[in-house]
Amino acid sequence: MDIKEILQKIDIKAEEQEVKDFMIHSEATIGEFLKEKWNMFKQEQFFTLNVKSKQIQLPNGKKGKEYSTPFNIDSIGLPDVEKFEFVNLPDGISYSPEKGTIVGIPALAGDYKITLRCVSKKGYKAEKEILFIVIPDPKDLWKSIPSEQDATKFEYPKQDSDYDFVEVETKNMIAASQRGRSHAIDGKPRDDDFSLDFDKQTEWYTIVVADGAGSANFSRKGSQIACQTSVEVCKKQLAEISTLLEEQIKLYWDKKTEDERKDTYEYLHQMVGKAAFEAYKKICEEAAAKQRMPKEYATTLLLSICKKFEFGWFVGTFWVGDGGIGIYRKEPQELKILGEPDGGEFAGQTRFLTMQEIFSDRVRTRFEIVDDFTAIILMTDGITDPKFETDTNLNRIEKWNDLWEDLNGSNEDNAKVDFTGDKKQAAEQLLKWLDFWSKGNHDDRTIAILF
Repeated sequence: MDIKEILQKIDIKAEEQEVKDFMIHSEATIGEFLKEKWNMFKQEQFFTLNVKSKQIQLPNGKKGKEYSTPFNIDSIGLPDVEKFEFVNLPDGISYSPEKGTIVGIPALAGDYKITLRCVSKKGYKAEKEILFIVIPDPKDLWKSIPSEQDATKFEYPKQDSDYDFVEVETKNMIAASQRGRSHAIDGKPRDDDFSLDFDKQTEWYTIVVADGAGSANFSRKGSQIACQTSVEVCKKQLAEISTLLEEQIKLYWDKKTEDERKDTYEYLHQMVGKAAFEAYKKICEEAAAKQRMPKEYATTLLLSICKKFEFGWFVGTFWVGDGGIGIYRKEPQELKILGEPDGGEFAGQTRFLTMQEIFSDRVRTRFEIVDDFTAIILMTDGITDPKFETDTNLNRIEKWNDLWEDLNGSNEDNAKVDFTGDKKQAAEQLLKWLDFWSKGNHDDRTIAILF
């Protein structure tokens, strides 16, 4: 048996020329040669085993999010490695030798088997397979199935999203409404609605948002009727009695007595209360025509009428249901909340426009006079739940600061609304902003802003 056969028997690789060269240039015996080769074999096997046995765990990455984790070959117990590289890293991820970190933005979610290839100082090679997990973006797990838009197949179809804007020399209005993910995943329609109006003759603004009850089969129609009817009624009444209302507002501002405040409230309540009641009646008429109960069209209603006077802005509201209405001023810091949400621990505690008893509750009508404001904001609970979390937080100006900063682009993950630019574009941006991610909050979202 020659030397090559002996080496092959003990699984040591050696070429004939290598053996000849070793024998020519060395005084070593065949036994010494075999011993040297055996030692090299054991060192290589030890290095390979050492690399493969290391427990290497990389922190999970998140799709589309910045990833950075340090990687030091010595710190994991491989000081004899002279060089190494990572193979099969996911798209968007790489190893930076200069920084000693694995960095990047993972492009796709998944479980990746990456390979750590090592070369020892003596030239031995070994590989270690490492599991690298990229967690999916939670938004990717939600399907968005378009709702049925054919009225012959589906009663009361509604666009899955909508936006509008009104440009006025004094203040502008934008609004947007987006179907929630909890509806989109099943192809269900949007239940929220809104409406905006500025009357050039009377110079009164009318803003309204509504949230159709998720438990009511036809609330999408109820919210639409509520918004359209209340705006129409307010517009008509303002054309008829705005002079009387405005005179009373001025009288209250001049005297500031409790009696004048009560009289102003009565004028206002006559207007916005009537608008809400007429909306209720329209819903009842629709339900009767379809031989249904009004509660099947249940909806909230947040209504505001506003006008600028020489002494400031008059803002009147009618509020039923959850959500929020606020007059927000960034500088100086001022906040007026024009009502209280009909919320509670249980969903049954929320009140709706279709509950006739709400019209005996006169605290639903309120007004304030302010010299100026940054924004008057009306929003459904699809906004207030994630942004304010509790009804109490509606009264904290810090939360309104956060909301306004978010709208203006403080959160890089959310769309930015440019309130200084083109108003149509701002409304489109507002619609995109409504797609913000908030864990556990996937209801329809509607917001209207006078700014």
